[in-house]
Amino acid sequence: MSRTYRGFTFEQIAGAIDHSVLKPNNTQQEIIDACKVAAEYQTASLCIRPMDVALAAKELAGTGVPVCTVIGFPHGTTTTATKVFESVEAIANGATELDMVLNVSQLVDGFYDDVERDIASVVAAAEAHAENVIVKVIFETALLSPEQIVKACQLTEAAGADFVKTSTGFASAGATVENIRLMKATVGDRLQVKSSGGVRTLDQLIDMLEAGADRSGCSATEAVLAEFNEKAS
Repeated sequence: MSRTYRGFTFEQIAGAIDHSVLKPNNTQQEIIDACKVAAEYQTASLCIRPMDVALAAKELAGTGVPVCTVIGFPHGTTTTATKVFESVEAIANGATELDMVLNVSQLVDGFYDDVERDIASVVAAAEAHAENVIVKVIFETALLSPEQIVKACQLTEAAGADFVKTSTGFASAGATVENIRLMKATVGDRLQVKSSGGVRTLDQLIDMLEAGADRSGCSATEAVLAEFNEKAS
């Protein structure tokens, strides 16, 4: 029988992690090392900067671990045309998952048609250039009210994306259990939910999963999985 902690197996925990290496000063060797971690533990994906996609795709070839990258990161305020270009280039370089930041400024202003169009344009670009590309939409929940988070969920669903996601990890705060519950309650089982930002321990990650997250971005993957091995029975 598999060892578990709080009802989760090692494989379930590892398989819920988007192993993330997104700091502006990460080196090429750190990207290569991250590929090895993702492949060894069979994480849900490796999420890296756009500049690293081709390298990661080469390193992860044959491992079964998807390459994920970020679009319009971290503020979401690049133009839609720029986000589309980034998406097309990332797919050409080997990415099969795109974590795009919605236009936070437009959302706060109430320009909802523009926000939906921005997301839908990335979704359309992904669909036009490859099959089964997953699009996750980052809200930056630390900057939003609960009502704005609900609206962002609704716009994301209307635009045809696959996931709603809390945060970039570069704002004043990251994922919270309360926001994950709110997002899950809004999208139900129609979209998936990703927590991100500040998830650095095993218990934090499981709290997010129990609240309704399907995946969690995590840069401390090795530490979290080592903690599982210490605590599981």
